[in-house]
Amino acid sequence: MASSQKVTTHLWFDDNAEEAVTFYTALIPNSKIDSIMHFDRAKNLYGILFTLDGQQYRALNAGPTFKLTEAVSLWVRCEDQKEIDRVWNTILKNGGREQACGWVKDKWGLSWQVVPAALEDMLNDPDEARRNRVLQAVWGMIKLDLPTIEAAYRGAAA
Repeated sequence: MASSQKVTTHLWFDDNAEEAVTFYTALIPNSKIDSIMHFDRAKNLYGILFTLDGQQYRALNAGPTFKLTEAVSLWVRCEDQKEIDRVWNTILKNGGREQACGWVKDKWGLSWQVVPAALEDMLNDPDEARRNRVLQAVWGMIKLDLPTIEAAYRGAAA
């Protein structure tokens, strides 16, 4: 199955792309593995086309030459704290590592930004004081806490 998107994010893995993609498609609702393409079975070289909630990606088993870094991350918009907790905790329970400001790195090295959907609107608010309170709250967190962010936005204590 060929990708229908003009531009598709491509992720490089050493030798565990299928394990990672299986995890990713289970983590994000409305996701699936579209196809697995074997280029060289002797070297375990293959690509995977997969979809995360309507967005297609490619993964490649290509050896240890390149590693994933924080220079590329997946931004996951969560509707509420329950969804933030589910995504965050699932990544951690599967070998992930917490990072600051709502970032968590999975065991394959891919960074995820697990954020409340409301955060973008708060950070685009024309009121500079509100934006600054929200930023200060986020900068002090590891996993984002929506009630605390909302309180900062309103100018109230959490």
